[in-house]
Amino acid sequence: MESGYQSASLEFPLLQNSGQDGTKVDIEQNKKGVIERTHIIEEVKKQLWLAGPLIFVNVLSFCIQVISVMFVGHLGELPLAGASMANSFSSVTGISLLLGMSTALDTFCGQSYGAKQHRMLGIHMQRAMLVLMIVCIPITIIWANTRSILIFLGQDPEISAEAGRYAQASIPALFAFGLLDCLVRFLQTQNIVFPMMFSTGITTLLHFFVCWILVFKSGLGSRGAAISNCIAYWANVLILILYVKYSSSCAQTWTGFSKEALRNIPSFLSMAIPSAAMVCLEMWAFEVLVLLSGLLPNPKLQTSVISICMNTQSIALMVPLGFSESASIRVSNELGASLPWAARLAVYVVLVMVLIEGTLVGTVMVLLRNIWGYSYSNEVEVVEYIAIMFPLLAISHFMDGIQCVLSGTARGCGLQKIGAYINLGSYYLVGVPSAILLGFVLHLGGKGLWLGIICAGFVQVLSLVIVIARINWEQEAKNATKRVNDSVIPEIVS
Repeated sequence: MESGYQSASLEFPLLQNSGQDGTKVDIEQNKKGVIERTHIIEEVKKQLWLAGPLIFVNVLSFCIQVISVMFVGHLGELPLAGASMANSFSSVTGISLLLGMSTALDTFCGQSYGAKQHRMLGIHMQRAMLVLMIVCIPITIIWANTRSILIFLGQDPEISAEAGRYAQASIPALFAFGLLDCLVRFLQTQNIVFPMMFSTGITTLLHFFVCWILVFKSGLGSRGAAISNCIAYWANVLILILYVKYSSSCAQTWTGFSKEALRNIPSFLSMAIPSAAMVCLEMWAFEVLVLLSGLLPNPKLQTSVISICMNTQSIALMVPLGFSESASIRVSNELGASLPWAARLAVYVVLVMVLIEGTLVGTVMVLLRNIWGYSYSNEVEVVEYIAIMFPLLAISHFMDGIQCVLSGTARGCGLQKIGAYINLGSYYLVGVPSAILLGFVLHLGGKGLWLGIICAGFVQVLSLVIVIARINWEQEAKNATKRVNDSVIPEIVS
């Protein structure tokens, strides 16, 4: 089934015999409007075929952390506070960095696959795994000293100690996360997404029962939840490794371990570092938002409401993230195949789809604003505050959808450096200062903080729209061809 799906999803119908030589013909046909409708219908099918499973994978991956925190919450306030702080600390110091660096594979693997340089996908993945495992070493040292670092930063000693134990128990999951992200990028850039649904579904179900046993029956407490996370991540890695090794769908892209992965590491880093900056700068801004909320009057209420809003936003964001990945895949594949018109069409189609999604989800948020708070708290004050925040959340989600798709497009084109500069300016020159001004100077509280993030999102979306609108797709296709050719290492025939 995977093999059939793979072959069906690689070529545009009506463009199957075009290749590089047929690109100009396809562009001229598009200008005359001869096959435009057919292409749009096919592109919609491909985007949904990719985005649907990827959304499912994102939701289940998110559920692993939710399940852990949920079980730990039943142990008491201190374990819950410690686990929550540890998760936030690990996200800032490690997870965001690994996640960002691995997105460089969206460009390298996606364009190589479009160019039919299948063997290079395995080389790129091995190179990324090697780099990420090295990066994990200093992160491990940081996590091992979580308690001391948090106390140094002025956090409560008891909560810091609890967070330190949780972070230390999570260290094995760090290495698994790095490997898993590389495997996921390797597969999804080949349009192979259903095996990831299976593996993530199995490991999430396994995690629920293992976490219950380790937290409540083994006496490990909150550390049991962290250990269960490790088991879930490593189980997922093992399943995907077995799939890559034995599936016929990966026969051309995985040809075994190779010393070639040790070459061109600087080239990988030149893309991975801006990729990491893109992700980290955005994720860190939201952590700053939580820290700022603790400095407002009535900090318990402000922090609780901001945390609930961020949790809700994270759940809703799973859908745009799926479209972001599908946009990155489609754009990188078509540019690698020297089909600039197809890449441009992919962007237009997924952008319309995410605009529809943002409108629907935003409307639901507004309609549920008066009752959603009861799913988190019975306190009337909290529920009423959330009702005030939800229209802002709807606006934020709408812009996040556009931003996700445009960022995915940038990754598909290899424009991560520009994306990093945009995120730096949007969040730290506009967003955070605006949040401080509105929240503290103008006394708008948590609403002011979120308005600051909306300001950042507006600048971010506007900047990305300008960049994407000015793209010369024919030139980007040539850049992709050059990037692929520069990375290709000729096979040595003995």
